[in-house]
Amino acid sequence: MSQETQNSGVKETQQAAKDAKVEEPTGQAQNQPAVAPKEPKDLPLDGVRVVDVGNFIAGPYAASILSEFGAEVYKVEYPIAGDPMRALGTPSRRQDSTLFWLSEARNRKSVTINLRQPTGAKLFRKLVAKCDVVVESFRPGTMESWGVGWDDLRKDNPGLVMLRVTGYGQTGPFKDHRGFAHLAHAFGGLAYLCGFPGQTPTIPGPNPLADYMVSLYGAIGIMLALRHREQTGRGQYIDIGTYEAVFRQLDEMATAYGLHGKIREREGAGTIIACPHGHFRTKDDKWVAIACTNDKMFARLAEDAMQRPELAAEGTFGLKHKRLAAHEEVDRIVGDWTASMTRDELMEKCLAAQVPIGALNSIADIFADPHYQARGNLATVNDPDVGEITVPGVIPRLSETPGRIEHLGPPLGNMTDKVLGELLGMTAAELAEFHKNHVV
Repeated sequence: MSQETQNSGVKETQQAAKDAKVEEPTGQAQNQPAVAPKEPKDLPLDGVRVVDVGNFIAGPYAASILSEFGAEVYKVEYPIAGDPMRALGTPSRRQDSTLFWLSEARNRKSVTINLRQPTGAKLFRKLVAKCDVVVESFRPGTMESWGVGWDDLRKDNPGLVMLRVTGYGQTGPFKDHRGFAHLAHAFGGLAYLCGFPGQTPTIPGPNPLADYMVSLYGAIGIMLALRHREQTGRGQYIDIGTYEAVFRQLDEMATAYGLHGKIREREGAGTIIACPHGHFRTKDDKWVAIACTNDKMFARLAEDAMQRPELAAEGTFGLKHKRLAAHEEVDRIVGDWTASMTRDELMEKCLAAQVPIGALNSIADIFADPHYQARGNLATVNDPDVGEITVPGVIPRLSETPGRIEHLGPPLGNMTDKVLGELLGMTAAELAEFHKNHVV
């Protein structure tokens, strides 16, 4: 699906769609697609080539998603140390890779090119000319300073799709500010909501949530842009700031403030819109989440699970507004009850009464959970250098073309000579000269 064949492919596909006259056998549904089904080995993005030149998670994770569904991803890295994510997190047996890298750089082919050298920038442009998508996450103007910005790359490849992820976007007064997930949580409005009333706002978990969120939007943008290219033959770039992905998740808060000046504050483990709706400790020092969002759910909790029907009477806490007015007392009553049982006993009792409840899982709980096992959410991959490694499985689950993990994050530059030789036709002598001059 590289651009060199894209324009002709678009025309042929459009003409075939116009000319197709498929005679369906008697009884075949009229809305069945008039195309031959693919072989099971084929994935939706087979033939799509992606150049991932970003760092860390924000942006590059979008390439991971595409790779799981068939895209061929070339991870372009600085020849000396590679992507800084290689040094982030828990060390592995491979000297150039942490466990973070092994998990999140899955399915890539590492190609080292020094973009800071004019020769390296020229080489990079040749590679991009053969590909469909570029993913980058440098501050605005960085790629342009190397001669490989959007205007440069699209001259070589008019059908190119380019994802540009930064902390604050390509425009605006803050565009040159450095961006990290922690800052995006703050600037995007999420961190303000985390924690208990009157106390210091907390981070929404010690993982780079915003980086994953912005990459999901990036993957959607790439798919939309590829669809547009199929229709027109023209490429485009996608501009998204990490904070924007966070802000987009704040449900009705913008609307409520715009209309009524309402500012939602920190609510701890609960919420001001439902009760009981929070986290509760159990006898064995574990935790559960209970979510009773209406009167019927609370009645099931009080009458069937707790065996205290008086709590659900209209004169006590049977009506939502009365529970909210006395939410501290309601939470205390429910908390005393949950603390009288182990988590397994509590889960069994609440599930039997159809009370919405879920375990607060640690990663150890997740590994032991039968539902995670049944859904394939934990994938074990054998790496030749580090042995068996368990990583998060592939989502979403497609019924006909499920994604796959071919291998974990690659060693630095493991495919440089192969990719440049086979795809760009570089000779052994040319490659040796590039290595000698630290271009690759």
